Amino acid sequence: MAQNTSLTSLKGVGPALAKTLEKLNLHRVDDLLFLLPLRYEDRTQLVKIGALEAGARCLVSGEVLLAETVFRGRRNLLVRVTDGSGQLTLRFFHFSRQQQAQFHVGTNLTCFGEVRRGASGFEMIHPEYRIMRDGQDAETSDSLTAIYPATEGVQQRRLRSLTDQALQQMLAAPPEELLPSAITRKLGMPSLAEAINYLHRPPPDADTQRLLAGTHPCQQRLAFEELLAHYLSLRNLRVLAAAEDAIALTDGNEDVSGFVKELPFHLTGAQDRVVNDILADLAEPHPMMRLIQGDVGSGKTVVAAIACVKAVACGVQAAIMAPTEILAEQHWRSFSDWFRPLGIEVAWLSGSQRAAARRESLEAIANGGAKLVVGTHALFQEGVNFHKLGLVVIDEQHRFGVHQRMALRDKGVSADGHPHQLVMTATPIPRTLAMAAYADLDTSVIDELPPGRQPVSTVAVPEARRDEVVARVRSACESGQQAYWVCPLIEESEVLDYQAAEASYQMLSASLPDLRIGLVHGRMRPAEKERGMKAFKDGLIQLLVATTVIEVGVDVPNASLMIIENAERMGLSQLHQLRGRVGRGAAQSHCVLLYKSPLGRIAKERLAVLRDTNDGFVVAQRDLELRGPGELLGTRQTGLPDYRIANLVRDAELMPQVQITAESIRKESESRAAAIVRRWLGDASRYGKV
Repeated sequence: MAQNTSLTSLKGVGPALAKTLEKLNLHRVDDLLFLLPLRYEDRTQLVKIGALEAGARCLVSGEVLLAETVFRGRRNLLVRVTDGSGQLTLRFFHFSRQQQAQFHVGTNLTCFGEVRRGASGFEMIHPEYRIMRDGQDAETSDSLTAIYPATEGVQQRRLRSLTDQALQQMLAAPPEELLPSAITRKLGMPSLAEAINYLHRPPPDADTQRLLAGTHPCQQRLAFEELLAHYLSLRNLRVLAAAEDAIALTDGNEDVSGFVKELPFHLTGAQDRVVNDILADLAEPHPMMRLIQGDVGSGKTVVAAIACVKAVACGVQAAIMAPTEILAEQHWRSFSDWFRPLGIEVAWLSGSQRAAARRESLEAIANGGAKLVVGTHALFQEGVNFHKLGLVVIDEQHRFGVHQRMALRDKGVSADGHPHQLVMTATPIPRTLAMAAYADLDTSVIDELPPGRQPVSTVAVPEARRDEVVARVRSACESGQQAYWVCPLIEESEVLDYQAAEASYQMLSASLPDLRIGLVHGRMRPAEKERGMKAFKDGLIQLLVATTVIEVGVDVPNASLMIIENAERMGLSQLHQLRGRVGRGAAQSHCVLLYKSPLGRIAKERLAVLRDTNDGFVVAQRDLELRGPGELLGTRQTGLPDYRIANLVRDAELMPQVQITAESIRKESESRAAAIVRRWLGDASRYGKV
């Protein structure tokens, strides 16, 4: 397979068409081979017009009886054809005078399209057709006809013609088999060339149901090799990182023990286990690259704090980066409370700081006075210079782009090596997906909630019962509890019929005049937003109306009721995150999912999952199935490329074997591993997490 052969080497491809094909991510001849059909049509046999059924997509042949232009609201070209068994009307709304002239009486043609019931019998609207020469027989296809992803300016017939040329080139010079033969035999997989040829031109008796489901052995053969390429690429990043130097943080065991002993709570078994993983990594002379997964409320922050105590005790600085000011400020307050008794200064850095405060923070960071720095994206901006950065902690890592995380890591690169990295997420990731997406990171899971936490009771309620929900809020707040009322938008929108936060605030203020109600949203000034959040945390506000800015990081143990407007419009993971804002105290907590009827199928399934489980991993698995891996991982931000063939949900069961095969290939042949990565990822082989 000629990897670098330009598309312009194919017949009929000039510079203009080549540029159009780039919209389909087609740059080279072999890109065409990996552009698999979306579906298939059966043009292997002619169907008699008299045997047609409504809804079927068929190939028919006939003679033109009549062609006329009629005006029925708009101009129509009607062509009546017959094959002796019946008559069929071809209807065209868009046509030229030259096209109309082709259909003179007595002309023979073949056409393919969907059969519909019309005013005067069966008809096809804008079918594909071919005029036959005198004496020419109707042509049928030897294989099922592929329907490809298309773009404006490229017709299906053109794509099939180009793919035919690419297949001829491939069969003349078959691609090298890079998978070990033992693996393909074990999994019952065909060769790469056989799989590609079959998928583009399946025989008439092909199992179309399996092809459409993506589970045909030929599709699984390609998916396996693509998953393998991505996995090998990520493992390469891990190997490169393992070869880098870092300061081995071996001192400070007493400081860590003392810190843990002074905490007002005991660590869970899961937290203890993850802390041991982290401390073992930090003691190595190579940079730690560890992902901590933990459900909302599982106690990831204190685990990160223990890692920071270790770093500071070993004479290096630690930096904690969070995606939002609210979350970063909460971390700053928590860490300041924990570290003040230890005499450790915690600096704060954000984009909204006043100039004088920012200068003071920058100076403390640069001279080493600030042992621990907490902030937002501002941490990796120009002008921020660390004295000796040894540990980088990134919270809600999927909210950051690769380059942002690399920029912060690079702040700590020195003659002593690279800083250790700890990334955390409260979005649990199913194991098979984590294997595919985070193969460059060691993963630890905090799969245990602190003792005393009660599951949050969740109900879904139609907005027609809004008055009952408002009454429930009144009752909860009058009994001394606090409540959240979350809305997707800040203001009313004619485009999106969501309940807006400001409108809800006005409505609730009028309905509940005796309650102290606050409003927080993303467009507020940071100081104003912080005042609102602090007033809620201090109990001065009983009901907080907010947008999803409170999704992560807000910890108010007295809040026991969460109302979520337009819950049907949100993803499962976001709903689970919001629900996690309650249930942090001793009282039984409740979450009300307020929805607008009627509910679609996926929305019903989504709300049912929330009602049935509080387990973040179950929620994440269902979210993955309903929305796909891109949404769950935030791949637009992480830089994880789209898979061309593989589907991380459908092909999850392949991942364990992919992992085994990758380790085997890496040991036996580095050149083979590199060739697999190059075949599927080309120059984009360095991607993923920092």
